[in-house]
Amino acid sequence: MRIFVTGATGFVGAAVVKELIGAGHEVIGLARSDAAVKSLMAAGAQVHKGDLEDLASLREGAANADGIIHTAFNHDFSKFKDSCGTDRRVIELFGTVLAGSERPLVVTSALGILPQGHLATEETLSVSGPAGHLRAASEEAAMMTGKHGVRVAVIRLAPTVHGEGDHNFIPILIRLAKEKGISAYIGEGSNCWPAVHRLDAARLFRLVLEKGVAGSRYHAVAEEGIPFREIAGVIGRQLNLPVVSITPQEAANHFGWFVNFAAMDVPALSQLTREQLAWQPTQLGLIQDLSLPHYFKA
Repeated sequence: MRIFVTGATGFVGAAVVKELIGAGHEVIGLARSDAAVKSLMAAGAQVHKGDLEDLASLREGAANADGIIHTAFNHDFSKFKDSCGTDRRVIELFGTVLAGSERPLVVTSALGILPQGHLATEETLSVSGPAGHLRAASEEAAMMTGKHGVRVAVIRLAPTVHGEGDHNFIPILIRLAKEKGISAYIGEGSNCWPAVHRLDAARLFRLVLEKGVAGSRYHAVAEEGIPFREIAGVIGRQLNLPVVSITPQEAANHFGWFVNFAAMDVPALSQLTREQLAWQPTQLGLIQDLSLPHYFKA
């Protein structure tokens, strides 16, 4: 198939592009910079210039594809509300272009939008609006496209998608530990982060594209919940820093804008995902991955 991929040079998206090409698909990657163009060409993908704000360009890229994998999202959390609005508009646009065609649309969501402190399954629903999570509107918009003849599916990524080249949550924790001189967790540190290696996640994107059931939600979860204190413990040992419990009152000062992520408690299963798609994670787990030098080179 000829697949249009947004976020095609991102940490997850680049792995998805490689996985798709390796499986014989033709990839058209969205690129907003010269560096992205070079990266996509080197990976063997075709290039479509544009960005998430350029709806005309997105419409053209989508119209010329047999399917779409949407991994792009602006992770500038100072503009999170605006980013969620943009994401919803992009998904609605893709739904308009693909309406009535049964061409697949795979949309990226996140486990962090789900209710906290409960073991989530693929059937657990998010809540948007004033009482819910802003990004839940993206998942709802995706499911709405299914009512217009789009073979849509959602992949909820674990809070930490790890592996070499990671520049997301784990590197943030490592930088904070270096700056503060301690590797901290809140209270007992029993809040859990699910995890998945980027290569296992990339394979799941391909399987959902090829075999996903319309209207389904899938969980990119290899490990259902790692206590945050274990993550903090490995970081502390690797940096030779104290591993310290801090109170909820101290957490805001220590973690700053990242405090809600540090307190995130979203254990999740992926049983239905594995059964429906025969997806079996094979890469290193998070704690094993953190024992390798690539997270601590700098």
